[in-house]
Amino acid sequence: RYTDHKAMEGLIGIRFDGFCLMASDRLSAHSIIVVKNDEKKLYELSDHLLLGVNGESGDTNQFAEFIEKNIKLYSMRNGFELSPKSANTFIQRNLADYLRSRTPYMVNLLLAGYDTIADKPELYFMDYLATNCTVPYAMHGYGSFFGTSVLDRYYKSDSTQEEAIELLKKVVHEI
Repeated sequence: RYTDHKAMEGLIGIRFDGFCLMASDRLSAHSIIVVKNDEKKLYELSDHLLLGVNGESGDTNQFAEFIEKNIKLYSMRNGFELSPKSANTFIQRNLADYLRSRTPYMVNLLLAGYDTIADKPELYFMDYLATNCTVPYAMHGYGSFFGTSVLDRYYKSDSTQEEAIELLKKVVHEI
C-alpha cells in the first residue's frame, strides 16, 4: 500500500497487458473544505472487478454500495460472476436510469476488471452522465488535470508490475 498525503481528489485507473492498476485518494471535500480524510472510494465488486468512484460525497457511497450489493446478489443467484463488460453495462444502465429520475447521482466511475473468458484486463471510464468507453488509462477528479500528462508520456501497455507501480507513483507525485 502506497500512502502519500496530498490534498487533492483523484481517481486513477491504468490497464496493462495482464492486469489493471487502480488508486485513489481518501479525501472527501465540499468546495474548499476537507470533510473527511478516510473516505472509501474503491469497492471490490467481485474477485475480478474493482469499482472506483468520485463525486458528491453522499452519492458516491450510496451508488457504489447499491452496485456492489446488486452485483454480489447476481453472482449468488446465478452461481457465476459478471464479466467486466456485463458489469459495465449494468452500472451504466443504472446510472442512466437515476439520471432521468428525481434523484440523480453525481458520480464519476472507473471500473477495472479481468475477463476470465477472454483472458484480458479491461478498464472502463464513466462520467456522471453515464457516458462510458474502454480506455488504456483514465483519471477523475482535480488531480486528472495534472496526472494525465504523466500517463500520456510514460504509459506502456507491456509494463511489468514493478514498472506499473513506479508509473503510478510518478502520477501521484505529480498530483
